[in-house]
Amino acid sequence: MSEPGERRGEKTREAILTAAEAVFAEHGFDGARIDTIAEVSGFNKTLIFRYFGDKLGLYAAVLRRIDRQAIELQAQLLGPLLADETIVSDAHRFRAFLTTALGAFFDFMVAHPHVMRMTIWEHAEGWQTYAKIASLFEIEGLEQLETLFSRAQKAGLLRSDFDPLVLFLLAEQICWFFPTSLPFYQMVLPARDFSSPAALARAREQIVTFIVAGMLVDLPEMKETEP
Repeated sequence: MSEPGERRGEKTREAILTAAEAVFAEHGFDGARIDTIAEVSGFNKTLIFRYFGDKLGLYAAVLRRIDRQAIELQAQLLGPLLADETIVSDAHRFRAFLTTALGAFFDFMVAHPHVMRMTIWEHAEGWQTYAKIASLFEIEGLEQLETLFSRAQKAGLLRSDFDPLVLFLLAEQICWFFPTSLPFYQMVLPARDFSSPAALARAREQIVTFIVAGMLVDLPEMKETEP
């Protein structure tokens, strides 16, 4: 295939993935139809099946594209910890890491609403579809997180003796649950501002502070001096 042909093929593939991501986010895996994805992408079903095999293959490709973006973000966040592992035994620096990491994750989810909706669909359906393709995804990043958080736990920085990796994943879930719940909050509390940039920034700060305070022990040097 010529170079222009390769570029066209990649653009076609990306257009199909973008359309599929939107349709899967709107309808979930079971509710999504290849006919709809073909209509949204502007490419026929035959071409979609040639690129991705079947609907599950297309779904897996959509998630792999999202996963690559998440891995890039995780690599940026874990870089300082991997370069200097003493951070996980230093209360102040570890607190700063958690604050930065959770804030960045919150921002990532807000910037990728389709990811949040697909996650909600998987959650509602017991992760049955993801279970079929889970082996396609890397777990190296999770293993690194588990090692680092276990060290922080042994250093006495984490409040709970609960599995440190599960603790971090629960914290991440709070970050994606809030943005997906904004329509509900606005419905039951119509007089309040939830969706403006200022309100979202305020919520981000409060949520991250809440999670970090809940995960870390109250070390004496972290407490405010009483009058």
